[in-house]
Amino acid sequence: MHVIGLTGGIASGKSTVTNFFKERGVPVIDADILGHRTYDPGTDTFKAVVATFGDDLVAADGTIDRRVLGGKVFGKPDELKKLTDIVWPGIRHLASAELAELASEGNGIALLEAAVLFEAGWEDLVDEIWVVVVEPDLAVKRLETRNGLDEAAARARINSQLSNAERSGRAHIVIENNGTLESLQASVQEAWNQLEGRLGESSRGGSSG
Repeated sequence: MHVIGLTGGIASGKSTVTNFFKERGVPVIDADILGHRTYDPGTDTFKAVVATFGDDLVAADGTIDRRVLGGKVFGKPDELKKLTDIVWPGIRHLASAELAELASEGNGIALLEAAVLFEAGWEDLVDEIWVVVVEPDLAVKRLETRNGLDEAAARARINSQLSNAERSGRAHIVIENNGTLESLQASVQEAWNQLEGRLGESSRGGSSG
């Protein structure tokens, strides 16, 4: 099975690219959804997060109160690293299991969407990496419109991430999303056509994919 890792910064357009794959019947693993699952009561991640950050995280219904947790790590790099050191391995474990299941079902292609693909060191889970990039000023405007953030808050979120150059330098395919939805879809279609060509060549060459 050929696994594509899709990544990109906030407001870059990852969801649009993911939907392109879904429309073509490609199974998608969303690391954000897996991240929520790692916090489920009773999991090793749940226990480790509560042990590290305190029992006051646990809400009345027994789940972790994300707002309380966010208050403990936001703007505190050392605390945030403690959290990601717990959560990222949990997400990786779930992603690996889902990829293995998809492969056993005979899927030829799968997509792993993960905003923190590089930061978490998950490159080895995928066969190639696609990154969606948007100019920072445009991302700021999208965050202001979509998330209701002011400019300072939007820029702070963007500046806390890897730069476009850092991501692009480590990706196999770079998709720019600085224009219209139609131009983005055209870029993804072109990358998809190239992918089909590569996979077709590898299968003709005797590769099992």
